[in-house]
Amino acid sequence: MSFFTLNELPGTEMLPGVVRRAVYLDHAMVTFFNFEPGSVIPEHSHPHEQISYVIEGAFEFRLGDEVRVLRAGEGVCCPPNVPHSATVLDEPTVAFDAWYPPREEYK
Repeated sequence: MSFFTLNELPGTEMLPGVVRRAVYLDHAMVTFFNFEPGSVIPEHSHPHEQISYVIEGAFEFRLGDEVRVLRAGEGVCCPPNVPHSATVLDEPTVAFDAWYPPREEYK
C-alpha cells in the first residue's frame, strides 16, 4: 500500500466505542483511532514500542505509575512491556499510534 485515504481504510471496532484503522509496511505501522466519550482501553502491555498522539479530544493515560491527561497536540512514548491504559474523557477523541514492530493482530 503506497498511498491511502484514512476514511477508506477498513475500520475495526476493537472495543466498545473504539474504532481502529491501520496502515503498515514490513517494519512500521500506524493505527488511527476514533474513541467515543467514556470508552476505556484496559491496562495491558506488549513487546512493541508505541508512540501515541492525540489529534483531537482528550484522554487520561496511565503509563506505569504515572497518569496524565493528554489533549490535542500531546502524546506519550510507551516502551516495550510497560503496562498502560487510557480512559477517554467527555468528548469524542481521535488519536494515532505508531508501532515497531507492526502488530500482526492489527493488520
